[in-house]
Amino acid sequence: MSTSSQTQFRYTQTPSKVLHLRNLPWECTEEELVELCKPFGKIVNTKCNVGANRNQAFVEFVDLNQAISMVSYYASSSEPAQVRGKTVYIQYSNRHEIVNNKSPGDTPGNVLLVTIEGVEANDVTIETIHLVFSAFGFVHKIATFEKAAGFQALIQFTDAETASSARNALDGRSIPRYLLPGHVTSCHLRISYSAHTDLNIKFQSHRSRDYTNPYLPVNPTAMEGLMQPVVGPDGKKQEPQSNVLLASIENMQYAVTVDVLHSVFSAFGTVQKIAIFEKNGGTQALIQYPDVTTAAVAKESLEGHCIYEGGYCKLHLSYSRHTDLNVKV
Repeated sequence: MSTSSQTQFRYTQTPSKVLHLRNLPWECTEEELVELCKPFGKIVNTKCNVGANRNQAFVEFVDLNQAISMVSYYASSSEPAQVRGKTVYIQYSNRHEIVNNKSPGDTPGNVLLVTIEGVEANDVTIETIHLVFSAFGFVHKIATFEKAAGFQALIQFTDAETASSARNALDGRSIPRYLLPGHVTSCHLRISYSAHTDLNIKFQSHRSRDYTNPYLPVNPTAMEGLMQPVVGPDGKKQEPQSNVLLASIENMQYAVTVDVLHSVFSAFGTVQKIAIFEKNGGTQALIQYPDVTTAAVAKESLEGHCIYEGGYCKLHLSYSRHTDLNVKV
């Protein structure tokens, strides 16, 4: 690598004595991290198994120069950093120390209590909340309600690590403007941990969702909303609904297999058939559900959703004209 590209790599981010490591082997141990980093200096703290796939970590050196020497070494080395044969990507963290905050009421749990400031209950849909938070990992359940504090949501993740990576990234931030109605000027998220560990959701509705239980009944009011013909801005009826969805997948950085699609789409109901094909140089898939209602909930929830974090393999969904796929194999 030439010196100029090396310098550019080093200074695009503000150096920090905390390094952020990505693409680690799953369930990577603290010992493995220390082994990788100790040639460059003394490690004072680590935080392992962070992120949706538990394949990221933070490592804090005692001194800033030690962190800089590790980043510089791998920026200019022909051999990448590796743990268990996997290439590890190293960058400066935007935090300057690893804090394991344990103040009361702040004990990490797998359920987040999110207060959405500056909005009315109808301004932010449950689909928007799902889209924002599922960037960090699989969201099991969401319940929304109005309290004196404002519009709030409980969001249940698999574990406290995933919940805390979502909280660290989103607390104090706003939901992106393009996901909000035009009249909302600002919308801040205030996030703390809830004492709940498992939300009790009776049925799927515009107020609550359980993404782990496809057989949960849909609240009749939510059903009526789904079954009405949708009228577009031009006053024309939009595409008729169908039990088969057509998915176009953009930004294909990773292979998308039938198994991958099955695990994504079966969160909403039984997937009967899947067909993947190439069209116009892009990858598309047909996904068949037993009924229109299930397909409609899946379409609403997954539109614009990325299968992999980082914006990879983004789904765009429409209803197919098919109602029963003829899958040979």
